[in-house]
Amino acid sequence: MRDIWDVVDDHIVAERILPAIVIMREQFGDTIREAIDRVAERYEHLREVRPNDFTKPREEYGRGFYS
Repeated sequence: MRDIWDVVDDHIVAERILPAIVIMREQFGDTIREAIDRVAERYEHLREVRPNDFTKPREEYGRGFYS
């Protein structure tokens, strides 16, 4: 079975923000705000360690997603 972070990372890289938030809530019992913050932190981490996996620049990532 894949590690939970592998699944979350795949969602984040593919800009599937809501599924990543749902996983954070289920796995860690986060509130919506906490899950959004956790996904944002993971996004920043991935930008550092896997920059070539992102197809959009930082300024365009998540455009149209409102919480």
